[in-house]
Amino acid sequence: MSLQLFAHPFSSYSQKVLIALYESDTPFTLRLLSSENPKNGEEFAALWPVKRFPVLVDGAETILESSIIIEHLELHHPGSRRLLPAEPKAALPVRLMDRFFDNYVMSPLMKIVFDRIRVTEDRDPPGVAEARALLDAAYQWLDGKLADREWACGGAFSMADCAAAPSLFYADWAHEIDAAYANTRAYRARLLARPSVARCVEEARPYRHLFPQGAPERD
Repeated sequence: MSLQLFAHPFSSYSQKVLIALYESDTPFTLRLLSSENPKNGEEFAALWPVKRFPVLVDGAETILESSIIIEHLELHHPGSRRLLPAEPKAALPVRLMDRFFDNYVMSPLMKIVFDRIRVTEDRDPPGVAEARALLDAAYQWLDGKLADREWACGGAFSMADCAAAPSLFYADWAHEIDAAYANTRAYRARLLARPSVARCVEEARPYRHLFPQGAPERD
């Protein structure tokens, strides 16, 4: 049975896994989660009642959470490109940067996005201000790290870059990366030029109307 990925092309965490699959040329079946595909949604909810995607089904196994999915692929379906070093100590910096992008870029981004969806009287201006400050701090820290790096952990594209691409892509829409952080802006541009990332961006393009703040025309 082929790998089945329950996901949506516009979802940042779905894109994180899709980039990994495209990078390694791993065959899979996309089970699109949308109102036009109710059967997929029913199966997805039965697999994972929390209803957070993506979810990977590999035969009898159900794998949850984007980082764990990528690690599962590395272990059981290694493709044409490794995204995590086999040596445990060498893998730690990749895991660290993966968590950095999920926790300190994606999480504050989602705070801003979800707040925009709320009705006006339920919004949380102090929480949004805190999220924006955290993004600025993350952009600044990352800018220093990237001073002598092509990719998040050096010269090889890794799982950390799979996390970085959708995180920085959408975060820049909600809270633009300041021009002072030239390394961070240049890194985002390199990510968008990567074929696996560019493919995700194009596959998600029809859904840009879903972005609450409105998608900018620059990407």
